[in-house]
Amino acid sequence: MPRAALLDVDGTLADTNHLHVVTWWEAFRQAGEQVATHDIHRAIGLGSTDLIAHLLGDDRDRDRDAELSAAHGTLYGTYFERLAAFDGARDLLYALAAREWRIVLATSAGGGELAALRRAIDADDVITGVASADDVSSGKPAPDPVHRALDIAGCGPEDAVFVGDTVWDMRAARRAGVRSVALLCGGIPRHDLEEAGAAAVYATPADLLEHVDSGVLTGGR
Repeated sequence: MPRAALLDVDGTLADTNHLHVVTWWEAFRQAGEQVATHDIHRAIGLGSTDLIAHLLGDDRDRDRDAELSAAHGTLYGTYFERLAAFDGARDLLYALAAREWRIVLATSAGGGELAALRRAIDADDVITGVASADDVSSGKPAPDPVHRALDIAGCGPEDAVFVGDTVWDMRAARRAGVRSVALLCGGIPRHDLEEAGAAAVYATPADLLEHVDSGVLTGGR
């Protein structure tokens, strides 16, 4: 039976969360909305519409959602050629592939943003596929992206692990019945990640790489 490593990208493999914070902050500011960067940071990992709803509430002018999302996309797009993977991210993916894990990225990114992230990670030859924002109707914390990633990998939840950096990642994995491992490099506190369902927490991809043979990914199975 194949086994799958499902991985988030922003804040997990690529050092992009704070770029998203700054560009969302500016998009909100341009629209006349004052949103604290701390609150934006905690919302990173949600899809654009869900992030806007989470930060502005259900009584917002929803006709402006597309404008806000487009503004963020334009601002963030200025960084596409400079996006950087975390130290050890590429090596982690190659180490997993060498141990016969099928690697699937599960991300809220799509289109040109996803292409830029994949260039930064530079590991396309070991990536089985991608479950992106373009492939599902509901993003994290709904389980849909994880279910889609499992379909791509061709395995069940009991034969997979999800690696992410946000509470939304952990909740999505838990709802899909997949073991989750969290990384701290996205900036979310350990306690919050554990409370959301993380079975183990490591600092960075390089840190997880050092423990790849410890049984943490399989839960000892």
